[in-house]
Amino acid sequence: MFKENFTSLRKMLNISQETLAEKINVSRQTISKWETGVSQS
Repeated sequence: MFKENFTSLRKMLNISQETLAEKINVSRQTISKWETGVSQS
């Protein structure tokens, strides 16, 4: 559920994983993990 909502919201805002990562001060790899469901924290 989280990963689908997170990915949908990012795409709706039309921003890349890298841009979002910079804005919320995490790595792009973290965003990728959230979107694939590998990590939800």
